Amino acid sequence: MIPLLHDFSDSRVLVFGGGPVGARKARRFDHEAEVVVVAPEFADADFGEATLERASPDPTEVSEWLDRIEPALVVAATDDGAVNAAVERAAEDRGVLVNRADHSGERAPGAVVLPAIARDDPVVVGISTQGGAPAVSGVLREEIEREIDGAGALARFVGDLRERFADQGVDGPHRRNALRAIARSDRIRALVADGQTDQAREVAETVLTEVRNSGE
Repeated sequence: MIPLLHDFSDSRVLVFGGGPVGARKARRFDHEAEVVVVAPEFADADFGEATLERASPDPTEVSEWLDRIEPALVVAATDDGAVNAAVERAAEDRGVLVNRADHSGERAPGAVVLPAIARDDPVVVGISTQGGAPAVSGVLREEIEREIDGAGALARFVGDLRERFADQGVDGPHRRNALRAIARSDRIRALVADGQTDQAREVAETVLTEVRNSGE
């Protein structure tokens, strides 16, 4: 399995299962997509802004829900293996991404594993043991969250510089080498973290000049 980033803007995610797992899956997509949760009853848990549909579909009725909701991703998180299997089959038949919460380890071709996420927008890091050891993913997420603290501001700063250098007509090789050097600069990172972006830009321009003069 390889990690991919998927844009769920203006898409729907359909979750079967109203227990704590279903609630956690619903919260995962709450800010990225319209989430619909189908279950006969719902746990006393936070489902975010998801739409809760009280229903108890048997395996033969699962397909009707996919046709009705037209999700980009469907999550099987019920405590009924037959229903979860029906969800998986219906999703595969329609070419829809599917995540089975009751499976770990080896997955069917096309299955999706939801990683633990460390985020400092626009920086996003996904950590996965491919479903085999979620506890390890959780521990690593906590460690990575500390490591990337402030990375979002740096990414925005370097992204702005990338456009600025392009507008200045800096050629591709010099631009790439300069941006790498800027991203590695402890001084620039410290200035950006302190909100001193004007000073950081001055240092960045100096770095660009050095890269150009070095012929790199």
